[in-house]
Amino acid sequence: MTKRSKHPKPPPAGTESRVERSKKAVLGATFQLLMNKGLSGLSIDEVSKRSGVAKTTIYRHWPSRTALLLDACSKLGSKFDTPDTGTLKGDVMAIVLGIVARLRSRNFSSILPSVIDAAERDPQIAALHGRIHADTLSPLYAVLERAKSKGLLPHSCVTADMVAALVGPLFYRRWFSRESIDDRFVRSIVSRALGATE
Repeated sequence: MTKRSKHPKPPPAGTESRVERSKKAVLGATFQLLMNKGLSGLSIDEVSKRSGVAKTTIYRHWPSRTALLLDACSKLGSKFDTPDTGTLKGDVMAIVLGIVARLRSRNFSSILPSVIDAAERDPQIAALHGRIHADTLSPLYAVLERAKSKGLLPHSCVTADMVAALVGPLFYRRWFSRESIDDRFVRSIVSRALGATE
């Protein structure tokens, strides 16, 4: 009886890179379709046509359309670092300007509305939306809570209310009034939000 080798054979040369290339092509095509058509306009057929990767190969890596969407959007709202500039206003400004940069990005601003819409009906997309929300705003919560612990903000201050006061106007301008989110506007909302606690 022939003994089996304890060490599995390595994959044929080039196999891994071919798989990675296919996955990269599929994720790139998915992201482009999301930006152009939103979640509702995306299908595995379209992804296959645009990427040049067979549907059977796509389903081998992602068992469902939702699984592919979750993977494609996984880096959409990657977490910001929590700043420590030495002042509360400096920390808040750094985070808010980071959010503004994200809102100006076509990737984020063209896909997020579709994610929010789909989250109303799909629990998995809702979980994705929750993660994007948490990753985007958790540094702001951390900075405000740190300020409260240092006595820079009153303990009676409701952190969630302050976050809404800071971020709400940005979202309003981006998707409702469509006015410019310029530096003057950012400074004014930060000053008002922090001034209301003084």
